[in-house]
Amino acid sequence: MTASTTRRTTAARSRIAAVGAIAVAGALILTGCGDQTDNASTTPSGAANSAPLFSKLPEKIQKAGVVKVGTDAAYAPMEYTEGGKIVGVDPDIADALAKQLGVKFQFTSGTFDGLITSLETGRQDIAMSSITDNKKRQEGLDDKGAKIGKGVDFVDYFSSGVSLILKKGNPQNIKSLEDLCGKTVAVQRGTIYEDTFKAQAEKCGDKKLTIEAFDTDAEAQTRVKAGGAVADLNDFPVAAYIAKTSGGGNDFEVGGQQSDVGLFGIAVSKENTQLRDALKEALDAIIKDGSYAKVLEKWNVKDSAVQSATVNAGK
Repeated sequence: MTASTTRRTTAARSRIAAVGAIAVAGALILTGCGDQTDNASTTPSGAANSAPLFSKLPEKIQKAGVVKVGTDAAYAPMEYTEGGKIVGVDPDIADALAKQLGVKFQFTSGTFDGLITSLETGRQDIAMSSITDNKKRQEGLDDKGAKIGKGVDFVDYFSSGVSLILKKGNPQNIKSLEDLCGKTVAVQRGTIYEDTFKAQAEKCGDKKLTIEAFDTDAEAQTRVKAGGAVADLNDFPVAAYIAKTSGGGNDFEVGGQQSDVGLFGIAVSKENTQLRDALKEALDAIIKDGSYAKVLEKWNVKDSAVQSATVNAGK
């Protein structure tokens, strides 16, 4: 993950930060399995052939009655494991899509860096795991621009940036990164969030921004909670989850506007344009009927809503 892209661009740094965040929130045990073993599925209501967009699906999926979904269920609240079932924002959005398409969405958890490969091999039909839509993934390029695959198409369904995590009540009245000048912040060492604070420190100049880096994000959050630092930084959905769950919602709040905003997309093989287009139409349908908004409200991530479905809109 780099500072110019967002959310799970390479998994490692964002994953470390996310898992640390969940620890201090007193959250549930998460699993990110090396092999794809954890399974959960969403079930549409009524007969499959009566769903509004069933006929839009490829014949193979109509006959199977299932869309196979690859995910890495270790990124609460987007996708994580609870009681042996994969839950979160993405599975709930998939559930709404399932009602439009009339088929089950069967989630299987595996390693993040193998999700796109699973589409190329046909092991999964789609990948839905907070995957940032960007040109390199669309074109099948690595970080250095070398061709490593066919690339994928994305149906963009979620907008996310990074957000400040502040002590509940925001006693220092922090509204933006600029307000941090002259203050102390806490952050997990080696993440893009530390890079963001370092860049802001340069902008602060003589009005020094002091950065305290910790091995885990849980330690950084504890520092903010204790008042030793005014802010931590994390991906918006993770920050929102922390604010909602830590101390029963009494420890933290999310502050200011999101920065470094990017799009999450449902990844689909470039050869499977019919499925891609069916997903896009289904996403537009759940945005229109309000079920999409209900999912985001449930998980306290309303600010990440997209206004309409797009394909390959990431940069």
